[in-house]
Amino acid sequence: MATEILLPKLGFSMNEALLVEWMVPDGAAVKKGQAIYGLESEKAVQEVEAIEDGVLKIIKPAGETYEVGTVIGEIA
Repeated sequence: MATEILLPKLGFSMNEALLVEWMVPDGAAVKKGQAIYGLESEKAVQEVEAIEDGVLKIIKPAGETYEVGTVIGEIA
C-alpha cells in the first residue's frame, strides 16, 4: 500500500509553498530519513525527508506552488 506524501505545514501561518525541486527521480528507491524534496515558504527553503523506505512516485512537478495538504507524491 502506498503512503501519500502531503505538502507539510512548516510554520504557523504557512498556507502554501513552492515545491523547489525533487532530489530523487521518479521511480527511485528512497530510505526513511533521506531528503527527497525541497520546499520554499515565505521564510526559508527546507529539505523534507522520506517518512519510510520504498519507491518514490512523483505526482506534482517541481517549480509550482501548492497548498498545504496537497498530495505531491507517494512512497510504495
